Amino acid sequence: MPAARQELLRLLAHKSFKLGEFKLSSGSTSDYYIDCRTTTLDARGSQLTGQVFLDEIRQRGWKPQAIGGLTMGADPIVVAVSVTSGELSGFLVRKAEKQHGTGQRIEGFRRKGAKVVVVDDVCTTGASTVQAIEAAREFGFDVVGVMCLVEREEAGGRTNVEKAASPAPFVAIFTAKDVRKEHVLQTDETNEYTAVSTTCELCGRPAVTYHPRSRCEAHKV
Repeated sequence: MPAARQELLRLLAHKSFKLGEFKLSSGSTSDYYIDCRTTTLDARGSQLTGQVFLDEIRQRGWKPQAIGGLTMGADPIVVAVSVTSGELSGFLVRKAEKQHGTGQRIEGFRRKGAKVVVVDDVCTTGASTVQAIEAAREFGFDVVGVMCLVEREEAGGRTNVEKAASPAPFVAIFTAKDVRKEHVLQTDETNEYTAVSTTCELCGRPAVTYHPRSRCEAHKV
C-alpha cells in the first residue's frame, strides 16, 4: 500500500473510528461509527485525502474537469482534491434547491457536458452518493467515476451506488473492515502506535512514531 494511503488509513482509525452503540442515518444501529470529517478536516488528514483521491483518479485515467458531491460529507474531500491537484475545480450539491438568489442546487463549477467525479465520505445505504450522482447528471455533467472514502459494505450500499452510477465505476478507498482492523491494531495494549512506511511531516525522514503526528527520531514528541 502506498505510504500516503497507509498513513490516511492510520489517521482514520485513530481519529474517526469509534466503538459503541450508534444509530445510523439508515435507521439501523451499529456497534461502530466512522466520522470521516474528523480526519478530512484535520490539517494532515486533508493533505492525505487530497493526495490519495487524486492518485486514484489519475491511476484510473478518468481525466475529469471537476470533482464534487453532496454537502457536507463531500465538502472537505472536494476542497482537498481540488487544492492538491491545482487543476480540478470543485462543485457542491445542495440537499435541496435554495429558495433565494439563483435557486441553484449545484454550487461552484458549472459547465454542462464537463467530465466529473462524484465523491462522498462514507457509503452505507449510498443514498447521499446517489443524490449527488442524480443531481450532477440532471444539471448536465458527464459522471465518469464515483468514489467514497470508506464503504461500510452493508445495507445494499454498493449495489445502490453502482446502479445509479452506471456505466461509471464506483470505487471505495477503504472498507470499514480496513479501518476497524487498523483501529484494533492501534488500541491493542496501548493507545500509541508506531508508524510504518511513512515519513516525518517536518523533514521527510523515516517516521518512528505517529502520536499525534508522523515524526522521525529527531522530531518525535
